[in-house]
Amino acid sequence: MAPVERSFFSRYDTVQLAQKLIGMRLVNVTDGGITSGRIVETEAYLKDDPACHASRGKTLRNSSMFLEAGRAYVYFIYGMYYCFNVVSGEEGIGEAVLVRALEPEMGIPLMKSRRGTEDESNLTNGPGKICMALGIDRSLDKHALWEEPLYIEECDNGVKLDIACSPRIGVRDGKEAKLRFYLKSNGHVSRRSVNE
Repeated sequence: MAPVERSFFSRYDTVQLAQKLIGMRLVNVTDGGITSGRIVETEAYLKDDPACHASRGKTLRNSSMFLEAGRAYVYFIYGMYYCFNVVSGEEGIGEAVLVRALEPEMGIPLMKSRRGTEDESNLTNGPGKICMALGIDRSLDKHALWEEPLYIEECDNGVKLDIACSPRIGVRDGKEAKLRFYLKSNGHVSRRSVNE
């Protein structure tokens, strides 16, 4: 498979893109090897959303969110984890989709080494775990996700996806908004919904 076209990211608004990314593959090519996983959980963050980093305007930290759709927004949190987002919406607006969980596919031994665990179900079931396992850090902030080394590609498995929706996880403001999307019954989702 090849990376998606640049135009893919601008075809959808942020909420639509958060759903379209479910089932697609995130790939990172590094000197240590290639790692990849199928996206099974995302969260949408909108310009007027109090939980969105861009809701108070453009800063040095969140400037990547205001780029064209399809750029990477990678930020550091809690002084120890990186989180990976796909910039979405119109350029200059400040919206993104957080990738919360992957189903590991390629380079699983390398992911286990980077994460320090042999538990495959615990490799990439959270945004910080994804970045550790795939070797994503701030050096990839602003990267174009339609080209190597970090890119998104179609996952041509022909299976109809059963996507569920719930409130987002770990936000104080805007926590009631149902902007989290995940693949139902997938064992790599970060957290099950109480209604599932």
